[in-house]
Amino acid sequence: MMKLTKKRVVLFLLFIFPLICFLILSTGKNNFTKLPVVTKNIVDISLIDSSKTFKGNISIVCFLGNDIEANKGGFFNLNEKIYKKFIEYNNFQILAIYPKGKEEEAKKTKKDISAFTDMVKWNFIAASKEDINKLHTSFNSLDTLKNLYTSNAFLVDKNGDLRGRINDADAKNGKLFGYNMNSVSVLNGKLKDDVLVLYYEYYAAFKDKNKNKADRKEVGL
Repeated sequence: MMKLTKKRVVLFLLFIFPLICFLILSTGKNNFTKLPVVTKNIVDISLIDSSKTFKGNISIVCFLGNDIEANKGGFFNLNEKIYKKFIEYNNFQILAIYPKGKEEEAKKTKKDISAFTDMVKWNFIAASKEDINKLHTSFNSLDTLKNLYTSNAFLVDKNGDLRGRINDADAKNGKLFGYNMNSVSVLNGKLKDDVLVLYYEYYAAFKDKNKNKADRKEVGL
């Protein structure tokens, strides 16, 4: 029987164990938990701003409300904990919706945030009260707007579906529709992880698609 020496343990941890993990991940098809769709086919942002769309993008949506200055702490958290993490990722965007007539307040908030980061993927969009409510209502969440504001940020996938969690320990009935921007722990421990899961989901689908094409080409289809 092979003696389990300290040297062999170190070699196993450094080389063999990572290889086993890699083989498990690389050979399994969709061997991960997909992020649940909590609401399908929400209202597309293009109905508010024709130059923007959810389609083909991974979007974080937040609602600034009528008192943007009072609520901006959560937007700074979102910038620090989420935006800076994903600014280099393809097709990532943050859509900050604010009421028409609040352009100066929105401009000031954007300027304040820009002191810390490149705002290229932050999009501040003015909308009527009716359009803001229509967009938020389409999420079909338990969340409510107060003065057109909510502390929750929402994650929308490339198909225009709202993503979230269906067995979240902290959410009512286990269903998490939005992520509290005022909580650094929620942004770090939930939203950041869920955005990563969503990106990996698309990566795995792309990988499988290319593999299927290669397989079909090999058999002459």
